[in-house]
Amino acid sequence: MGSRIGDGAGDHDVIADINITPFVDIILVVLIIFMVTATTIAAINADLPEAATGEGTNESSFGITLLADGRLLLDGTETTGTALSAKLRAAQAQPGAQVECLIAADKTVAWGRVVWLLDLIRTEHIGKYHFQIDKTNALPPDPATLGNGQGVP
Repeated sequence: MGSRIGDGAGDHDVIADINITPFVDIILVVLIIFMVTATTIAAINADLPEAATGEGTNESSFGITLLADGRLLLDGTETTGTALSAKLRAAQAQPGAQVECLIAADKTVAWGRVVWLLDLIRTEHIGKYHFQIDKTNALPPDPATLGNGQGVP
C-alpha cells in the first residue's frame, strides 16, 4: 500500500483552472479608486430641458446656470446678478470682444427668472446668447399641451 514518488502518474497534469481571485481583487481596487475620484469631480446638477437641435460654443463665451434652488452660477462658480453684470461688462470692454453667453436653466426654474437673466445679458449689450439643452434624437411633446388632455400624459 505504498506509493512511489515520481512514478509519472501525477507529474504531467496540466493546471486547467483559472484562478480569478487576483483578477477580482484588482478590479475591486480599480472600482474603489474610481468611486473615490468620481465624488471629487464637481458637477452642476441642473435638469436641462431636451431638444433635437443644438450648436457648439466658441471660446469667448460665459456659462451661466440658473439652478432649481435659485442659485446663479457663472462658469460653475456661484455669483450674484450684480457681479455677473460687472464681469460681462468687463469682457465686453475688451477690444474686439465678441462675448456670447450659454444659458443653462433647470426645467423647474420659473420663466420669469430666465427672462430676468436674458434682460441682464441684453442690458450689457450682449446680443449672442444660447440655451444649453440635453440633445435628443426626437422632439419631445410640447410642454404647453401637457396636462390639458392634448399631450402625452
